[in-house]
Amino acid sequence: MLAVNILSLALLRENMLLQEVTDTAQRTIGSPITAYWPVMIFFAVAIVFPVLPIVLGRFLRPIKYEKGKMRPYECGIDPTTEAHERFSIRYYIVAMLFLIFDVETIFLLPWAIIFMGDDFSFTKFALIEMFVFIGILVVGYYYAWRKGALEWA
Repeated sequence: MLAVNILSLALLRENMLLQEVTDTAQRTIGSPITAYWPVMIFFAVAIVFPVLPIVLGRFLRPIKYEKGKMRPYECGIDPTTEAHERFSIRYYIVAMLFLIFDVETIFLLPWAIIFMGDDFSFTKFALIEMFVFIGILVVGYYYAWRKGALEWA
């Protein structure tokens, strides 16, 4: 009987300690809604950031338009050709090559972040892979250059 009382006291004490730890955790962590505060703040900034300049521009811009403001171009040079002039296909090829090489170099950032890791075997593999990647970019750039895709005229 004494053993049963000691066991029940031990279980009661353990239950009280567990309850105390749970209460402490709830006080420090807070309610589940507090986990969403960063998301709510980000959402509010994402709404305010584009809307604020539009609203400020609406109130700060001049209401009366002058003769210079109503011209087709505000740079001061009169247009010499029509607005719908044809562009050479080389312009679009250079633009596409720029986008391709620009987007490809974006992949260097995740590599640089991973390369800073502690696992040397993986970083050595990542270094070799990045040299292969940059090599492919250089070969593509050389091919486009030799084909004359980067010439404007």
